Amino acid sequence: MNTAIPLLVFAGSTREHSWNRQLAGAVTAMATAEGAQVTRLELADFDVPLYNADLEAKGTPRDVIRLKEIFHAHPAWIICSPEYNGSYTALLKNTIDWVSSPVKGDPVWGSGTKAFAGKVVGLLSTSPGALGGVRSLSHLTPLLLNLQAWVAPKQFAMPKATEAFDTDGRISNDAQRTAVHGVIDQVLWAARRFSA
Repeated sequence: MNTAIPLLVFAGSTREHSWNRQLAGAVTAMATAEGAQVTRLELADFDVPLYNADLEAKGTPRDVIRLKEIFHAHPAWIICSPEYNGSYTALLKNTIDWVSSPVKGDPVWGSGTKAFAGKVVGLLSTSPGALGGVRSLSHLTPLLLNLQAWVAPKQFAMPKATEAFDTDGRISNDAQRTAVHGVIDQVLWAARRFSA
């Protein structure tokens, strides 16, 4: 039985019918069944403007501080990343840019890597195409490593998203469900050991 690791799950999309938001929902159910303490984050719930240093100089937006707090509070994350033009989304990059930007003079958030350093991060993607969004993961990995996160070696890009889910939002293909489970299990396994 897995210990109750706090796990943050979110998608790099706010689109209502996003396949990756649907994947994040499936991951949430699977990880909860594994005993994780899951927080499902929706980026649409946060008012985060396009990153601009001049805007930041006037004060870091409150919702950015909220995101920093949430990211920092969870030792393990799973990100479901859509693929746009062979890479991750502008939304995801903007979120990471804000959360990793140090707040000058702030005793808590003076370090840009505070919310990322030592976090165990699992990466998943899905798309209607044959590659499943794998190129987004290959670009996202070095970004997270640069911020001192530990990226789980197991990753999975699920192809044919239009056929991947049943009417209840679960992953319908056994092999694909096993692959997603493998990422979840590795993230929880590593997070338990890092926190021991």
